[in-house]
Amino acid sequence: MRRRTAPALLVLGLGLGPALGPALGHAAGAEWVAPLVARAPVQAPVQTSGQTPFEVSEASIPELQEALSSGRVTSAQLVDAYLDRIAAYDMAGPRLNAIVRVHPEAREQAERLDAERAAGQVRGPLHGIPILLKDNYDTFDMPTTGSTLALAGSVPPDDAFQVRKLREAGAIVLAKTNLHELAAGITSISSLGGQTRNPYDPARNPGGSSGGTGAAVAASFGAVGWGSDTCGSIRIPSSVHNLVGLRPTKGLSSIDGIVPLSHTQDTGGPLARSVVDLALALDATIGADAADPATAAMEGRPPLEFAASLDAGALEGARIGALETWLSDSGAEAPVTAAVRAGLDAMVAAGAEVVEVTIPEMDSLVARTSVIGHEFALDLVAYLESVGGTPVASLADIVALGLHSEQLDGTFRRRSQPGGRDEAAYAEALKRQSALREAIVAFMDEERLDALAYPTLRRDPALIGSPPVGGTCQLAAHSGLPAISAPAGFTRTGMPTGIELIGRPFDDARLVSLAYALERAIEPRRAPPRTPALVDGRAPDPLRFSVAGDGGWAGRPAAPRLTGSFSLDLPRGALRYVISTAGVGPADVHAIVLQRRGSGTRPNAVVYRLSGPGFVSAEGTLTLSAGALSDLLDGRLELALYTADRPLGAIRLALTPAR
Repeated sequence: MRRRTAPALLVLGLGLGPALGPALGHAAGAEWVAPLVARAPVQAPVQTSGQTPFEVSEASIPELQEALSSGRVTSAQLVDAYLDRIAAYDMAGPRLNAIVRVHPEAREQAERLDAERAAGQVRGPLHGIPILLKDNYDTFDMPTTGSTLALAGSVPPDDAFQVRKLREAGAIVLAKTNLHELAAGITSISSLGGQTRNPYDPARNPGGSSGGTGAAVAASFGAVGWGSDTCGSIRIPSSVHNLVGLRPTKGLSSIDGIVPLSHTQDTGGPLARSVVDLALALDATIGADAADPATAAMEGRPPLEFAASLDAGALEGARIGALETWLSDSGAEAPVTAAVRAGLDAMVAAGAEVVEVTIPEMDSLVARTSVIGHEFALDLVAYLESVGGTPVASLADIVALGLHSEQLDGTFRRRSQPGGRDEAAYAEALKRQSALREAIVAFMDEERLDALAYPTLRRDPALIGSPPVGGTCQLAAHSGLPAISAPAGFTRTGMPTGIELIGRPFDDARLVSLAYALERAIEPRRAPPRTPALVDGRAPDPLRFSVAGDGGWAGRPAAPRLTGSFSLDLPRGALRYVISTAGVGPADVHAIVLQRRGSGTRPNAVVYRLSGPGFVSAEGTLTLSAGALSDLLDGRLELALYTADRPLGAIRLALTPAR
């Protein structure tokens, strides 16, 4: 690893002003920006620092640039707005715990970039845009910790390659995000950052190891965020947060300055709420680097241009191989498979040919191809030596001093055992990785495939404390091939899920374009309801609504009446209810319930029982699941009273909270 001096803030002087096009290889910026802004979701505006209304929640990079260029907002105000959201939802409300540290000079960075803009110097699409970094990316001006207590105060002497390029592009480093400690897992728990939670359902884990970045980008704590992927650590958090993320071809961008887990398998890159944002972020950070030998693979190749390659018609004529092995229609995998199959159907509707395929002897090809166990401890020693002045010098030191999460104890102890590396087994694993890569490419050539498709994660994200299962990360990670996780929609539990596309070496831009065409076809992005737009810089007050009625029984003998008053605290997912009845006695009541309304193939079902036999009223607070919260907000829940003389339901009242 080559250490660099602290970078100066460069002024590229592109002079773009409101036009992003020239930086993207287009002749006219307005033609590029306007269609992107027009497709963005409409948000209720809030005041930013008392100035012109602008809502950062779900705002895309082109939307932010348009607002900056028009003078409706400054970069300093964007920083304030994102920090308000972090205060409201990371440290309060759902308490996502996605942020490890906020950059102490984020606002000063923004003010300098605002001054450049005022002077007519705009560096490109990321100028003045607040971004997030996984806390394993080196930054010369704040600690880089890998979310381990052992490195809590470790400040590297310079920036990681990708961070340096981001600063040159004018991005604002807003905050560092939590990760699974030293990136050695996929539930995002660490001794320094604690447990990050999923904003769609805080009872579930956010994937990993870039789970802090995934949760933070999904909750709009920044415009876009960077993660690293050694075996799924960009793609899994993208899948479970309704985001898009690319594991690039090994060598497409430098990993210099990223705390290593395995230099052979490590890659770094962005997670974003839209494919356009992903493409702009990739364009800013790819490139060869003498400090990363893997990037020599780019020599002699034409540079990839992600934003310029986006094509809404990219699926027309594409041939996609649906990997049958990982598309189970039964058991716990069925809900995810259903969502992924719906995504495949959308590809067909957009002009693609989708064929079910099976890679011969795939399990055998993938077996014994991971090199993490061979490289982790040695790579970490080399990294710590390059940083210098750290309180520990090895993984063994971290274990001996107890400066790690108990959840990582077994993994760290196993991988820090003395005795060195089994070089023969290591060489065999590397050989098997090459064989896996060759076999996948040969199979794709034989089947004339543009990409293979399968679920990014075959099950909903596990509840916190339960082991995650259903991974598919190794196919790309162990072969070095590019793979993108794109949103496929939501399962019946209300959780996001992703469809992964894997391609040939350096097919990255093609994969991103295919994901763009899919995004345009299904418009899958849905913001987490627990992190809504702020009101005057604070989380909104609870939604209050009520229902009352006789369910159409008026005029009949002994017609009952049902009344309900509700208060919904969105960030906490808490529904307070007060229910009363009239015209019915305790002996006649069977139950008062919240029930899902029937629609299509979805059956009516009792979601929550509020009271049982003999009770004519009910009062309490429910913590809603992701699915129930989604159903309530979409008008799919009803309050129902069941009585002895009307056991099939005396009254049904639709719940329609005003948003």
